[in-house]
Amino acid sequence: MSDMSQAVQTDDECADSKLSEALDLPLAVDLDEEQHYRIGAYGMLAHLLRQSPDQTMLDRVAGFAAIEPSRDEMALAMSMLGLSASDSRPDAVEIEFHDLFIGMGRGELVPYGSWYLTGFLMEKPLGRLRDDLAMLGFQRQEGVTEPEDHVAALCEVMAMLITEGVEFGRQSHFFESNMAGWLERFFADLSEAKTAVFYRAVGRFGAAFAAMEKRYLSMPV
Repeated sequence: MSDMSQAVQTDDECADSKLSEALDLPLAVDLDEEQHYRIGAYGMLAHLLRQSPDQTMLDRVAGFAAIEPSRDEMALAMSMLGLSASDSRPDAVEIEFHDLFIGMGRGELVPYGSWYLTGFLMEKPLGRLRDDLAMLGFQRQEGVTEPEDHVAALCEVMAMLITEGVEFGRQSHFFESNMAGWLERFFADLSEAKTAVFYRAVGRFGAAFAAMEKRYLSMPV
């Protein structure tokens, strides 16, 4: 049994459905349970890291509080995220989001792969990412100025690759080439951010999921 299957089946059987409910996602009939779980996790992280959640989104994430916490970090992180969402207000979380990712000039964190890998924006890792995106058939939309290595954009790409049934090897290559080298560090920083309350719980969940995903995608086919 894979790490992902164990997380879904042994920690709480409703984890998959709750992740899908958080984004009001229909369950694809041609994908198994662990793939639904991955889509839901990536989709939720993309949503929370792209924009500040409204009350509806917070209420959906609050459903994770019903997951029974255990000694497993993934289940505990989900439960803690749900509890944090249930105690949060949209206006307070919006201030957090601004201070974390926007700020006056820049926020507390810089959520881009190039920054984490080189200390600068728009560096070689972004060029390699653009090559990989082109190989997968993704095209940059006109009018979009934000670099493609934003953490939310990368989570969105992974969710789409899984939803579209892209073969395991290509998913693994994309993750290893563009996310594995910095994603856990970003979420660890987020989980300890000075200006965060709700987003610390997002960081803890993201770190646990990124570590699990790294193990899952490194398994031999």
